[in-house]
Amino acid sequence: MAKAPRLKITVINLLCLVVLCGATESPQFEVIHAESDFEIRHYRDATWMSATVNELSFQKATLFGFHRLFQFIQGANLNYSRVAMTAPVVTSLVPGAGPLHSSAYVVRFYLPAKFQDSPPTPLPELNLKPYAWDSHYVAVRKFSGFATDDIVVKQAAKLATSLSLSPWANATSATHYTYSIAQYDPPFRFFGRTNEVWVDVDASRFAGKASF
Repeated sequence: MAKAPRLKITVINLLCLVVLCGATESPQFEVIHAESDFEIRHYRDATWMSATVNELSFQKATLFGFHRLFQFIQGANLNYSRVAMTAPVVTSLVPGAGPLHSSAYVVRFYLPAKFQDSPPTPLPELNLKPYAWDSHYVAVRKFSGFATDDIVVKQAAKLATSLSLSPWANATSATHYTYSIAQYDPPFRFFGRTNEVWVDVDASRFAGKASF
């Protein structure tokens, strides 16, 4: 019972350390459509490292998943490579049962440019896998504050409502994930935090149109 608080403190301290050490890389994207409360982005092909977590709580899943990913970037890989911190850390919800309609989560870490083509191999006990996130389009809603279990559900619902009232109403695409939460800031930042809800969309039918 006492392990979880110690784990949380350790992860927060380590996060503080890496974020304070310098700027971070992020996946490249292009904004192809913008509304007042959401935008559509095109992300290029990119390689991420992913941790699957069987947990009902979004917050706990992100914490436990990132703890494994942090060990990986600190050298817990067969290459003994240190990997620079990047942003955002993305937690995707796998459809299923539970209070957040999810039975599992996948926490992802964007690999820096130098490791995109040849990611270090994680130690087997971390149970991590490289994930080739192909070129894709996402609807994005930004929100501030901390991404708690209750807040992410509300923000996802707001994005769904905005999409339903826009030309993108029927453009959401079927994927393995309900939606994703992207977090850009360390836990010690209390003000000016940046988070996003991502939902995959099919932009093919809008190609070449003015709404782009």
